[in-house]
Amino acid sequence: MATARPRRVDYSESTRKALVDGAVVLFTERGYAGTSLDEVCRRARVTKGALYHHFSGKQGLFEAAFDAVEQDMLSRLAEIVSQPGDVWQTSMEGLRAYLKVCLEPAYQRIVLHEGPVVMGYEAWREAEERFSFGLVRTAVSGLIDSGIIGDLPEEPMARLLFGALAGGATMIVAAEDQKKASEDIGRCIEGVVSGLRALKETGWTPPPAETITGQ
Repeated sequence: MATARPRRVDYSESTRKALVDGAVVLFTERGYAGTSLDEVCRRARVTKGALYHHFSGKQGLFEAAFDAVEQDMLSRLAEIVSQPGDVWQTSMEGLRAYLKVCLEPAYQRIVLHEGPVVMGYEAWREAEERFSFGLVRTAVSGLIDSGIIGDLPEEPMARLLFGALAGGATMIVAAEDQKKASEDIGRCIEGVVSGLRALKETGWTPPPAETITGQ
């Protein structure tokens, strides 16, 4: 027999969500340095004691906001790439969707711009891998398993594509015309993967590893 959730649990969760939602808005608008905990509390309509009940401090709150923005991106893209049907089409739609996410203010400011500075580069890269790499690997696995691209090693191929997307995201943030940069990067990455597809259709197979290493 199911038991009712205590009201204090629901209140605690709603308080935490209000703090994180408010932090996402303020960190996006003002950046980490320009946002105070007092402002976050006022926006969430909670006391500072309630904030410290959930978070150790400003960095802990930022990391929760970072996770929220990343999780939102991951959920949206996972829904696209997990759709039944044409694997190529869903993979390319996922690629285009990610590059559009890179144009969104919250993702740009919190994940791409502030994340490496506030969290430290190593922690930021680990977080990016936790959220994004699995999705890229799933897409690559689908392309290989379905025979659309050659029988390439899945992990290295996923790493190469992940690196290209990460570099592309950085380029978008720094670009004067971000929309054009997003479109250009999408064309380049899609062109590379389309080239692998075209090679597969000609009967090309990847050379043995020893011919690459010379061993």
